[in-house]
Amino acid sequence: MSGNVRLLDDTLAAARSEGRAALIAYLPAGFPTVDGGIEAVKAAIDGGADVVEVGLPHSDPVLDGPVIQTADDIALRGGVKIADVMRTVREAHAATGKPILVMTYWNPIDRYGVERFTAELAEAGGAGCILPDLPVQESALWREHAEKHGLATVFVVAPSSRDARLAEITAAGSGFVYAASLMGVTGTRASVSSQAEDLVRRTRATTGTPVCVGLGVSDARQAAEVARFADGVIVGSAFVKRMLDAPDEAAGLAAVRELAGDLAKGVRGDV
Repeated sequence: MSGNVRLLDDTLAAARSEGRAALIAYLPAGFPTVDGGIEAVKAAIDGGADVVEVGLPHSDPVLDGPVIQTADDIALRGGVKIADVMRTVREAHAATGKPILVMTYWNPIDRYGVERFTAELAEAGGAGCILPDLPVQESALWREHAEKHGLATVFVVAPSSRDARLAEITAAGSGFVYAASLMGVTGTRASVSSQAEDLVRRTRATTGTPVCVGLGVSDARQAAEVARFADGVIVGSAFVKRMLDAPDEAAGLAAVRELAGDLAKGVRGDV
């Protein structure tokens, strides 16, 4: 069974052909429940997200701020397992036809088994994996199995990354490059880091792979700002916060759908 890296590539190319950035949403699996998490992914896509990253909840998510940490804790206390992450990918992709990736730290994959994880993700219809803490120089085994199963390998670059390091990272990755807009953890912010545009420029000098920006985007205005210079706009904490702040699951899903609609206007410059 081959994964959906081609669908991811085609989706990002289609957005580019429309003269806009893609909207990429992040939501953790198992939050607020496994079923609720699946519905949240569908709601984000219904609202206008082109791609969704499904987070694999982790007890020590070093890249993530308090909002996503809270959601991960709820999911883990609810007993979420890797099988539930795969189910989330499978059902969300089957219902929407959109590319669904998994964002995870390396330890759960290492414990689960690289071959098993990649085979199951491909079977579920997944498009690939974002691996924020896997060093490129230690990624050969992962990349071998990901390529065999038709999965993208998305690495993260940061403003601190030197040009030679950017070239090393982008040469090894596929799908898109995740450009962290600032040094720090995920979370909503009043403004987007000024470092983001420079990082995209430097990253593009090393690769033709799309460069998508995350960390700090929370509203349509910020999405429009980032969409001026990036191939994709990644939004996570703002979606999770809508779910956390909602009085019940139905209201949370409606809030996710509404935010996705606003952000979709932003990436189209329609704000």
